Order: sequence, then C-alpha cells, then structure tokens
Amino acid sequence: QAQLVESGGGLVQAGDSLRLSCAASGRTFSGYAMGWFRQAPGKEREFVAGISRSIGRTYYADSGKGRFTISRDNVKKTVYLQKNSLKPEGTDVYYCAATDRVTSRVSNDYDYWGQGTQVTVSS
Repeated sequence: QAQLVESGGGLVQAGDSLRLSCAASGRTFSGYAMGWFRQAPGKEREFVAGISRSIGRTYYADSGKGRFTISRDNVKKTVYLQKNSLKPEGTDVYYCAATDRVTSRVSNDYDYWGQGTQVTVSS
C-alpha cells in the first residue's frame, strides 16, 4: 500500500506562487498515476490535476487549465503542483492521491490518499 505525504501548504498572499509536494513510498512510484484534488469547507472534493504513470502525461480540470501545473519526479518519488498568481480564495485542503489506472479525474478511482495540506490565500 502506498503512503503519501503532502507538504508546502500554509498561509500565502494573493499574487504569490504556490508549490505543493507529495512524497510517496511503498509500491513502485512510477507504477501509479497521480492526482491532486482540493476541498473547500462544506464542499465536495474536486479534481485539480493529474499525471499518468511512468511517462507523466498531464491533464487538468477545465477550470484549472492554465492555472495549475502538475509534474512528477520518479527518482525522488514525488509529485508537485504549481500555481502562480494566486487569487484570494480562502482556505482549501489539497490532497494528493495515487491510482492503478493509467489516468483518472474521478476521486473514487484513486486508491491511496495523503492526509492533505491546508492552503489559505489571503488578499
């Protein structure tokens, strides 16, 4: 079973850049497709970005296209999420997740989840 640990969250200011990291252990990292999800208070978890296993093909939610960049380092067993020029969106929890599928935008397809890292964007 994979274990995922997110980091890089915290309090940031609108206009700043955000870079989250997710370190993985367990099953061969390159064998998982990885995804990032976020959840606002009182709302359902939503897909943000994904990256396929091994070859690292990226894909995004329509609302996030051009706003987020996902990448992975199979040597470091880490997946990243980058966003520039943040808007004041309040507080969200970002989760990384791993799936045996090649790609997926659906949270139920992901088998392993990190505990999340909280991001607060202030004006």
